[in-house]
Parts: sequence; structure tokens; C-alpha cells
Amino acid sequence: MNKKKRIVIALGGNALGNDLEEQKIAVKSTASAVVDLIEEGCEVVIAHGNGPQVGMIHNSMSNAENIPLYVSGAMSQTYIGFDLENALREELLKRKIGNMPVATIMTQIVVDKDDKSFENPTKPIGRFMSLEEAKEVEDRLGYDIVEDSGRGYRRVVPSPSPRRIVEIDSIRTLVESGQLVISCGGGGIPVIEEENSLKGIDAVIDKDFASCLLAKELEADFLIILTAVEKVAINFGKENEKWLSDLSIDEAKKYIEEGHFAPGSMLPKIVAAIDFAGSKEGRAALITQLEKAKKGIKGDTGTRIHM
Repeated sequence: MNKKKRIVIALGGNALGNDLEEQKIAVKSTASAVVDLIEEGCEVVIAHGNGPQVGMIHNSMSNAENIPLYVSGAMSQTYIGFDLENALREELLKRKIGNMPVATIMTQIVVDKDDKSFENPTKPIGRFMSLEEAKEVEDRLGYDIVEDSGRGYRRVVPSPSPRRIVEIDSIRTLVESGQLVISCGGGGIPVIEEENSLKGIDAVIDKDFASCLLAKELEADFLIILTAVEKVAINFGKENEKWLSDLSIDEAKKYIEEGHFAPGSMLPKIVAAIDFAGSKEGRAALITQLEKAKKGIKGDTGTRIHM
């Protein structure tokens, strides 16, 4: 019997919508694309972002200033998992694949307390504020606040690198028993180790880096990073724009050095893809749109990154 191809999918924000109602609609399309891969004989594990969702939760608690960001992150894992699980179960039953359990795992990820990102927080979160409001919040709560692209002022937090997935043994056990697992939501809940304890911290782990770590820990064959474009491009938006179907690790690194990928969007996806593809012989990463994932796995579209 041929071994199933194990795939970790990193869902972006467009796969989940921006609010409660959008999410309920968006996860149906997401579930359809995921089950397409299951029907192709793939073993699928899901990770996802949570930018709009955690922002909504945190903003709704703006009057409860004792609620830390990592608690909002934990809440987002559960409520995104709720909608995703239900949509996936519905799609599986519709296609007569009714014997596959779906489970969401609350996931903590250990980061290094000395990570350099703590010295220079750069990840914007939460609502926009006026200059006056920003100064008041900065003085009262000690937040790091910056001007954001001419749209107002926002809080910024560190974005440390993921080091260890606390629940990886539970995730692995469920995956190997044939369950469809949702984990590492929003990049995971960032924690630091203090003797025998794990302490939640206000930070945001990039979901693509967390998904890469998850894929390596699960000995996956493929990491699929889903985004808003069908393929990666160099000279994006320019007259000499070029879409890329196949990239070696060396070519991808060269394009990074030449500054082709924006730090806040495509760059972390390329870096995560390089990390995974270079971690073991035979591994590859795919960057494409949600609805193109099935064709991408077959090699018909998307950008494949490999050794």
C-alpha cells in the first residue's frame, strides 16, 4: 500500500474572513479545498492565522485592561476551530467520508525569552488610535505604539521565532490515528519556560513560521502556504512582473537578497518555505491560493520551492 502524502496547510486570513459572519461563510470554501486534498489521498493537518479574529477579541476587551493578548489568542484558537471543525465535518459527510474525526488542539509554542524581537517590537495589533489617545494609552499601560502607514497609531508587539510546540505529541498521536487536526492557530499561543512552568506573553508568532515548525515535527512531505495570489512573483506590480512556478532554495534566497518580497506579506512565506524544503531530502513547499491547492499538489499551478 502506498504511504499517504502528509501535508501541513497554513491557512491565511482570506480563508477565514474578517468577522463572525464572514468566517462562517469563508470556512465552507476552505473546507471544500481541504477535503479535495483528502480525496486525493493526502493526510492533512491544518494551521491558520488569526489576525482579524484576535484583533476583534482584544478590541472587544479594551475596557478589561487586565486581559493580556495571549489570552485573546487562546480564545481565537477555539472559536476559529469551532467554525472550521463544523464546516469540515459537513463537507466530509457530504462526500461520504463520515468516519474521519476532526479535532482542534489548543496549541502553545515556546519562544526564547531572549529573542531579539523583544528589543524591537514591530507587529501591529488592535485598533487605530489618534495621536492623543495613543499617548494616553502609552503612558497608562506602557504599550509600544507606532504610527501605521498614515492611518493612525497602533500598538506593536514582538514577533519571536517559534522554538517548540508544547502539544506536539498529542497532535502527532491524533494525526497518526487518522484524525483531521487543526492546530497552531494564529501561530500558537506564545509562552516562555520558567522552571517547570509555561508563562504566556504578549507577542505574535508568525503563522507561516509556526506551520513550518509543525510540518517538520510531523515529518510532513509538503507544506502548503495559502495566500491571496496563485503564484509568487518577482518585480511584483511592475511592467517586468514575472510569475514563478518552480524555485530552488538557492534561487529563492537570491530573490530575497535582491529585495523582491515584501517583509509584511510574501517574505515570511518564502522564508518558511525555504526552511521546510531545506530541512530534509524530498520535502517541498507550495505557495498558492486556497482554491488552487489541489491543482498545486499535482504540479499544475502555484510556486513550488524545493532543494
